[in-house]
Amino acid sequence: MGRHVVAQLSDFPVGERRIVEVEGRSIGVFNLHGGFYALRNSCPHQGAPLCLGRVLRKVESPRPFAVEFSPDGQVVKCPWHGWEFDVRTGRSVFNPHRVRVRSYEVSVEPLEEDPSVDTYQVTVEDGLVVVHV
Repeated sequence: MGRHVVAQLSDFPVGERRIVEVEGRSIGVFNLHGGFYALRNSCPHQGAPLCLGRVLRKVESPRPFAVEFSPDGQVVKCPWHGWEFDVRTGRSVFNPHRVRVRSYEVSVEPLEEDPSVDTYQVTVEDGLVVVHV
């Protein structure tokens, strides 16, 4: 599993996404309410750039005639044909047990100090967003 730095945490605000090329793969990295998630940027239906789609709140129906929306965006909608996938897991909304998009582990790591430059105290906000493939 490779380690690939995507951005500094301070340059990756909540609600933003980045499309990055990692080991020949296009991967979308999302910052959803401070949680980081990464998905393969290819819809399994016809190969559309999935991670360029809209991020929506998940709709659930706990009982007949009742509809609830999740408080935050968790679903990415394919820009070509509207297939929806949970950003956190890569599982499809319509058939989560059979259809999915590859998801990747993401971590936030502290910056490493470089002794050749002046250094300052670093907080977690200045960490790195890293995708593990």
